Amino acid sequence: MLALKPLPRGLTKPLSFVMMFLWIGVMAAVINRSYLHASDNLATDLARYGSSAQWRGVYYRGEKLGFTVSQTVSLAGSATNEAGGLELQEDGQLQMSLLGTHTITKLRTTARVNRSFELQSFDFALDPGTGPITVSGEVRDLELRISITSGGRTRTDIRQLAERPMLALNLARRLAHEGMKPGSRHQWMVFDPATLQNAPVTVNVGAREIVRAANMPIPAFRVDMEFTGLRTTSWITDTGEVIREESPLGFITVRETAERAQALAVPGQIRQDILQAAAVVPEMSPRLPPITDPRDVRRLRMRIEGADLTSADLVGVGQQVDGDIIEIVDSQTIESGAADPAISEYLHPEPFIESDDAEIRAAAEEAVAGLSGPRARAEALTRFVSSAVQKKPTVSLPSAREVLRTKIGDCNEHTVLFVAMSRAIGIPARIAVGLAFVRGAFYYHAWPEVYIDEGAGRGLWLPVDPTFNQFPADSTHVRLARGGLNKQAAILPLIGRVKMTVLDVEVVPGSTPVLVGQAAAPPVLPLPVPQRASRWCLPCFAGGHR
Repeated sequence: MLALKPLPRGLTKPLSFVMMFLWIGVMAAVINRSYLHASDNLATDLARYGSSAQWRGVYYRGEKLGFTVSQTVSLAGSATNEAGGLELQEDGQLQMSLLGTHTITKLRTTARVNRSFELQSFDFALDPGTGPITVSGEVRDLELRISITSGGRTRTDIRQLAERPMLALNLARRLAHEGMKPGSRHQWMVFDPATLQNAPVTVNVGAREIVRAANMPIPAFRVDMEFTGLRTTSWITDTGEVIREESPLGFITVRETAERAQALAVPGQIRQDILQAAAVVPEMSPRLPPITDPRDVRRLRMRIEGADLTSADLVGVGQQVDGDIIEIVDSQTIESGAADPAISEYLHPEPFIESDDAEIRAAAEEAVAGLSGPRARAEALTRFVSSAVQKKPTVSLPSAREVLRTKIGDCNEHTVLFVAMSRAIGIPARIAVGLAFVRGAFYYHAWPEVYIDEGAGRGLWLPVDPTFNQFPADSTHVRLARGGLNKQAAILPLIGRVKMTVLDVEVVPGSTPVLVGQAAAPPVLPLPVPQRASRWCLPCFAGGHR
């Protein structure tokens, strides 16, 4: 077997570069609370829309990213759709700049609901350019049957629901159906296809205002919504038409004519980089040693404002929390303890972590061939995933099987592939999400934690980072949550709100470069937002060698 080892720092440091994630859980949720299907022929897809269709342009800080188009069609009764139901249809295309790389994503949704707007069935998928991932579902009483297809292969799952859900796609029509009353408040359960779970949405209807769209003044009610911690403001007419929607990070959708909505910006006109804008630049005293190479950090202590730090997910695996202060120590100093009683939970397959897939198991066995012991095998998997997956910012639903096929992705793709391969060979693994430091700023990021069984009823969880080719991960990885896409959605409300202040940092002695004739330290100033170097990294969004 070819042994994969880390490259020397003298080579990897000039190869460093930042690339953030915005997997669909971030992009789709932030841009337009709906999930859609991709097709190789968008013009054919759009042919189904008639004169009553609603077209919207999607903008980021004033620049055009793409468009969506939707319509509602009445249905006759059938075995899977109650009499007099509705079919909700939506297509779209998004074009984004992610740390200098331009991506085009095509989207489509078809959902069927009854006259009470409860979900009956749905089909959606997303194609980031590497082939579509589709998810279909059917609700029978309180049972949801799901099929996930990628790379020509389908996986099924059954979920039990506490109550029949809606899709976010039909919230506006339900509001109109019940009557738009200023001051009214609603709470419904909404199914999120990206996380395959129900979640409550809170809706507050405000006063009627005049909104301009398509160069026309239109009266519409201001409606504030909160879903999985993400707040959006919409202006909705009496008939349920969404005239305008504003979301975090400067995303806006606005009603337009079909011609104007489809007039996409060319890549050269996209000046705002979505992922770079999400960087968290910390305040740091010049008296502290600079973080030149995150791998040299042995202890990091910081104050974090604007985030809830009370979750149990933030404690352990080298990280401690005291109020609004987080302290992280070198992962190499983590000591083993009593075996985790919940360890078996992290050996099972999940909808997008297909650890029982034969091809994933075969790839994992090949990557660790000739090695024994969980630590050596986990390191071999880290090196394999790092070298096998091309670092590229991706807007997708990260599926381990699809990543193994395309070998393209950012930190989410690296992480789900590692976790699936690790579980496939009997090594427990889970997903951590938070922030990681790259060239002067913290970026939203995802990485695995792997369980090292040391025998005699003892073991330890170890953070690793196949995106950065680190085993273990460095001490600038700030964990904010653990789990799949449903837990990662908790990161969304933090974007643009988190403030970080580095209080103390310890680095390896002699690692700070000394410049001959170096001038006196400048006054305390925030570090500049990092510029592109030569390596992908970050928030979810990161990848490569730092």
